Amino acid sequence: MGMFILRRLGVMIITALCLTFVVFFMTNLYPNLEKLAKTQGNFRMSEEQVATWLDNRGYTRPMLVKYGEWLGVVPGFVVEGTDGETRARCARLGSDVAEAPRFCGVLQGDWGYSSQFKEPSSKVLWKRLGLTGFLMLCALILTIPVALVIGILAGMREGSKTDRSLSTFSILTSATPEYVSGVVLIAVFASSAVGLKWFKGSATKAMTDASFENFTLPVLTIALFSIGYIARMTRASMTEVMTAQYIRTARLKGVSFQNIVVKHALRNALIAPFTVIVLQIPYLLTGVVITETLFNYKGFGWLLVQSAGNNDIDMLLGVSVISVVIVLSTQLISDIGYVFLNPRIRIS
Repeated sequence: MGMFILRRLGVMIITALCLTFVVFFMTNLYPNLEKLAKTQGNFRMSEEQVATWLDNRGYTRPMLVKYGEWLGVVPGFVVEGTDGETRARCARLGSDVAEAPRFCGVLQGDWGYSSQFKEPSSKVLWKRLGLTGFLMLCALILTIPVALVIGILAGMREGSKTDRSLSTFSILTSATPEYVSGVVLIAVFASSAVGLKWFKGSATKAMTDASFENFTLPVLTIALFSIGYIARMTRASMTEVMTAQYIRTARLKGVSFQNIVVKHALRNALIAPFTVIVLQIPYLLTGVVITETLFNYKGFGWLLVQSAGNNDIDMLLGVSVISVVIVLSTQLISDIGYVFLNPRIRIS
């Protein structure tokens, strides 16, 4: 197990480097840098002025060098600008050029400076990630027990009315994307025109004071799709287990149906849903992009949309790093948990 984890960590690091380099390369293409220069300088800047602005701030150097500086494995640049001003990458947060450290990248905890929020990117990132983490936690607390109960009840008696009803509900919810279910929930439960006005359509206040009234609809919007998907996987797994030979043997021995389900079928049936549940966490990151924008909940997904719209390069890079780490970490947790749930599985 130890060697397996070490190998997976090595693959995770290589994968993270490749993915972050792709994002870094895309965000540092010249059209994006030109837009950044005109946004931070003057929209009427000429091509020569844009080139000078970028050159004075180190944006025109080789891509691999800039990527190494961003990671923190290459010393930060010191540039003598054509305007006579000396600029250093590691002095951009206000320290003196002469006293600036040599290395200042992600490995040193420097995630860059947000051109949109005018403050260190890490400060904004962790705040928004905390808000989204709370939203995702509430969605998972609702999703997991409801989905498992639906899937188990449907899979216990394949072909029954209960199975058909619950399966239909699961298919409908998993086939409905967030931007549709969110709009429907707002129209039905929050609209002042024709809705019931039980909840608030905007979740902005939930950022500081979450309540049942302002936080229910965003949680439901995220949870509905996941409930249907996990329930369908649980139902399929439960149906397969209930037709296994050892279940038939238990029935022939006179074991009660309740004991068969609880003691024999349930643990084996939950192996596949466990993997699905863990891998739903990265999916929720994409789901919150739509949900947070729809409900004006300014979390991690909202931050991604705003950073992309405002060409906030350092913030986009920070979002990409966190997303990659979350995806790779959940995959590792899923593999390790799979082994513990099913002792018959061995790592070669």
